Amino acid sequence: MRSRGKKKSMLALAGLVPAVLLALSAIPAGAQTAAAASPSRGPIPIYDAAHEITVNGTVQEVVTKRVPGSPVGMHLLVTGATGTVDAHVGPFLPKTAQEALHIGLPLQVVGVTVTIRGKQMMLARELKYGGQALILRSKGGVLLHPALFANSAAFRKNPWLTMNGGAQ
Repeated sequence: MRSRGKKKSMLALAGLVPAVLLALSAIPAGAQTAAAASPSRGPIPIYDAAHEITVNGTVQEVVTKRVPGSPVGMHLLVTGATGTVDAHVGPFLPKTAQEALHIGLPLQVVGVTVTIRGKQMMLARELKYGGQALILRSKGGVLLHPALFANSAAFRKNPWLTMNGGAQ
């Protein structure tokens, strides 16, 4: 009786393999190529550090309420020599940093420009203002959160703020 059940299972599996292969062959060959060619058009933008830019400008607006179609967290509209940039700074800023970022503040933003749902914005990795550097993302573009650095004494003291090139 057992061997008969095994034979049915094997036959079912044997019939499933060609069906899966047929389904896979139906996927267009260019589907992966198109996705790789435009990495920031998908729902999750890719941070490409090779394309980092620096924008020097002045904060024109601080956006704290979520705008549909844009990433969660604070955005700064920064006007510089090349126009206005929507800089996403993320949801993990400490209250003191949120209060320090205000309209009229001159600053420097380092990050990567991406397109999300047809809208161009900058994923800010670092903000520099008033002689301070606020680190928002890792060099790979991952938003930093204080829980990630719970074992680091420097980051326990202040995970975002560095002065003169390093956490003190």
